[in-house]
Amino acid sequence: MAYTSSSLHLHKHLLLPKTTRRHTNPSFVAAAAKINGVNGHSSKKSPNGKAQINGDGKKGVNGSGRKKAAAQHINGNDRIHLSVSTGGAGGQDGFGLRVAFQGAPGAYSEFAAKTALPGCDTVPCRAFADALAAVDGGAVDRAILPVESTMEGTALRNYDLLLRHDLVVVQEINLFVHYCLLAMPGVRAAEVRRVISHPMALAHCGRALARLGVDREPVEDTAGAVEMLRSNRMLDTAAIASPRAADLYGLDVLAHGLQDESWNVTRFLLLSKPPSPVTLPMDADAKTSMVVAHRGGSMMVVLKVLSAFSSRNINLTKLEVINNNDGGGGGGGGAAAGHPVMILDTSARGAPTLRAFPHVLYVDCEGASHDPRVLDAIKEIERFAVFVRVLGCYAADSNVYDLQ
Repeated sequence: MAYTSSSLHLHKHLLLPKTTRRHTNPSFVAAAAKINGVNGHSSKKSPNGKAQINGDGKKGVNGSGRKKAAAQHINGNDRIHLSVSTGGAGGQDGFGLRVAFQGAPGAYSEFAAKTALPGCDTVPCRAFADALAAVDGGAVDRAILPVESTMEGTALRNYDLLLRHDLVVVQEINLFVHYCLLAMPGVRAAEVRRVISHPMALAHCGRALARLGVDREPVEDTAGAVEMLRSNRMLDTAAIASPRAADLYGLDVLAHGLQDESWNVTRFLLLSKPPSPVTLPMDADAKTSMVVAHRGGSMMVVLKVLSAFSSRNINLTKLEVINNNDGGGGGGGGAAAGHPVMILDTSARGAPTLRAFPHVLYVDCEGASHDPRVLDAIKEIERFAVFVRVLGCYAADSNVYDLQ
């Protein structure tokens, strides 16, 4: 393929830790799992008031020693209930803020927004581009985008959308994605002939759906599938969505844990118009995201970027290389074969200008963008790169939040 993507992700949440089981209310209450220290010691509160996910003496996550649940667990994996968090992600207050998300009410993106900013008002949008346009136009204060997951890697299209807008990353949140099979009240699993959901959700649950022997039909999003199911009173059809969607639409949960891989985490970014409304102190546990564009010689550029950070003892949490070897094509469409990556240059004189680059690196590093070491590293990269744009500086949040 002309367009290739390779990445180095250093996220610790790729490990499946032992978890505690604590139920939460069906409202938007965050349950958080601390990623550091996952070796099964007694559960203790961390200094920030969030419980870690070290085991509390109960069995692991495969159903041993647990009572049988009312709903079936398709893949032999019991429901994973992560430790309860007090307050929102990063301690931010969302009251008075409007956050745009893609999908219908009950979507995973909406839950992520409500968890990151408790008390915020969420605004559903048909497409991710519409959510970003709402921020650009001042209709909302934030937009939330899923950008990568443990099962699918990076959602390149969403990074591509981010690069085309003059927006900054102000917050991150990791959400445990728990898929359920939902149906109209009274419908039994044996009566289901078809399952509808977002294409990615259908792919994530491929083995379970094959065992059920049902037809699959992709729709725009998971919560939209539930909305369609309810409004049309479809009695031979089920939808894959979140347990929160079942509560919102009054549907029955036929099965929990439908996903093929039990540890399914999606990372979301919250975006706003610059300048960033979030101020971080110099000693804050921060993260800086940036994009580095160049004209060729990818491996040499990667080594130089690594050297710029390692020589200053700065850790990277993400390094992804995007190469379009054709280097041709126009700016239409997204990041695809035959098309360069389009980046809005906000530093250009006059109006911001879209520029095309065949080779791009996405970099996340520990530390704030105003940290002298990070500043020096960026200045060194600017000396050999064609273009560098800092996408945002925000509080690093290593927790994984759960709907349960």
